[in-house]
Amino acid sequence: MDLANPAPDLFEAEHRSMLAARAAYDADLQGSGACHQALGDLLAAYERLLRETRRLVRRSDRAELEMTLLNQRLQDLARELEYRATHDPLTGVLNRAAIIERVNQHAQQHDLALIVLDIDHFKRINDSFGHPVGDTVILGVVDCLKTTIPPSAHIGRVGGEEFTVLLPLHEANASEQIAQTMRKAIATREFHLPDSSRITASFGVSHLLRGGCFDDAYGFADEALYVAKRSGRNHVVRAADPVRSHVACSQ
Repeated sequence: MDLANPAPDLFEAEHRSMLAARAAYDADLQGSGACHQALGDLLAAYERLLRETRRLVRRSDRAELEMTLLNQRLQDLARELEYRATHDPLTGVLNRAAIIERVNQHAQQHDLALIVLDIDHFKRINDSFGHPVGDTVILGVVDCLKTTIPPSAHIGRVGGEEFTVLLPLHEANASEQIAQTMRKAIATREFHLPDSSRITASFGVSHLLRGGCFDDAYGFADEALYVAKRSGRNHVVRAADPVRSHVACSQ
């Protein structure tokens, strides 16, 4: 409640009428008999009714405020639960289930490109320096991705050190260039590892025609990724042809 501007009394008119009746009653000091007594009793009952009604109104206002705050809290919790269900807890990017759903939804109406990347020699990092250092490397790689992708893109973490990037409405050549930009950003970033070694990543790129699904795009990009790995890592390889699905893909 705003103390500087208190809410108007909902029963101001009734209160004034009661005061006038009380004044008339008190002025009639000579009044007597059953009617006078009945009027006094009626005034007393009316005063109690107004007090009780005001009390109930205040209680109702408090209950309404509490309900509003509770509803707001429930909405906040619902948004938090939805976020946790769709995002990776370490990096904040989409988790595996969410990126798959996002790709499938977009692919029903539009072409897209999918980039699959894997941090090179990541097991060595965890084994040599421990998982906290590995987590720091993952966060650094995600930061590189976020600074190089277009606004329409979506990043998903599909494995420990493996990520996918959805590029809606992008064709293969442009997507390959974006992947090269990502690769260079990672390769030139200073990760401050104990042995001062550099971090690199390998990339596979596929182009999915409208009507396909995640499994199609991921399968071809993953094959291209392993070609990049076998070629010495820190490479970008693009799948040869656009992928067209021949079977319906579930959402």
